[in-house]
Amino acid sequence: CLSVPEIYDEIERPARVWLTYLNYAGEKVEEEAEGLFAVCIQHEIDHLDGVLFIDKLSRLKRDRAVAKVKKLQRDAA
Repeated sequence: CLSVPEIYDEIERPARVWLTYLNYAGEKVEEEAEGLFAVCIQHEIDHLDGVLFIDKLSRLKRDRAVAKVKKLQRDAA
């Protein structure tokens, strides 16, 4: 995720989702997404809800990720 550069981990997500949205004409569209597209949709919805992928990690993994980000910031300064 570009919001947390150089931090990688796996998050379990459903491989298939149904979504409902309004298209550019304001028309309601229902669609099924599968595979990588479904994962990307869920990831972006998380962003809209203010959730980063590290928020879905165990506390230990999240703490390690946050520490790594802080170290990267210190090293860049």
